[in-house]
Order: sequence, then C-alpha cells, then structure tokens
Amino acid sequence: MGNKIMEATRILPDLQSSLLCEEVRQEANGNLFLIGVISLIRVPQLPIVAARLCVFNRWTAGIGQFTECIRLIAPDQTTVIRKGELKFELRDAALHASSVMVFGQVEFKAAGTYYVEVLVDDVMKLRYPIPVVHVPPPEPSQKPPPAPPAEKQV
Repeated sequence: MGNKIMEATRILPDLQSSLLCEEVRQEANGNLFLIGVISLIRVPQLPIVAARLCVFNRWTAGIGQFTECIRLIAPDQTTVIRKGELKFELRDAALHASSVMVFGQVEFKAAGTYYVEVLVDDVMKLRYPIPVVHVPPPEPSQKPPPAPPAEKQV
C-alpha cells in the first residue's frame, strides 16, 4: 500500500475582515483603499436614504469556490433590508480574496441598531452592529449674536 497524502479539495475560508464604508477605490498598483469607514450612522432626519453603502470583506485560509452572502438587517433583527451574493474562489489556503458589495439607495426608516451579517455558503461568519442615530440639526437662534465691542481710538 502506497502512502497517499490527502489533499484538501475544499476548506471553508476564514473572514479576515469586514468593514462598512462609503466607498472603495482601487489604486493604479491594484491596492484597494476604503473611504469613510462607518462605525455608526448619524442622520438629521428619519426616514433617510443612504445613496451608497459598501461592505468590504477579505477572506483567507480556504480552498475552493464559495458564495458570499451579505445581509443588512433592521433593528427588529429579522427584517432583511438588503441582501447581496457573490461568488469567489481561493485556490490555495495561503491566498486571500477581497470582495466589495455595493448597496445603493438604502432606506433607514427608524433610529436603532441595524446589523451587517456575513455568510459564506450559508454559514454565518460575522454579525456586527451599525447604530443609526437621529441627531436633529441645531435650531436657528432667535437673536442674532451680539456684535463685538467697538474699539476706541485714542
């Protein structure tokens, strides 16, 4: 009997990072840079529509073809506001794959804690909160600010 080394044909990847941001761009050298990483969303009124939200994910330590699913969940923790899927491949466990999911025209109807869920092949890898906070604009003052005192000339 010969010794055969078992080669893995499929290993579910690890999620190295997931960040919600305003935009992701690519430099001339191929590197990605993230613009406006979001930890919470402050809004002057509700409901409000975000023109564009991006979810940047980086996968590593896997082998095979996979389907990534990203869901934006409402504060009730059951309503799926947005969902997107994309396929990616890792041919070697030492490699990584980066993905960007773009959601346009996302409506936030109420303040509260929303959630980003990241799954790969229907396995939940990460769920993180994104608070939406209503911060009304300041009221315009009723009186004009006092004028600075006039300087006296000697």
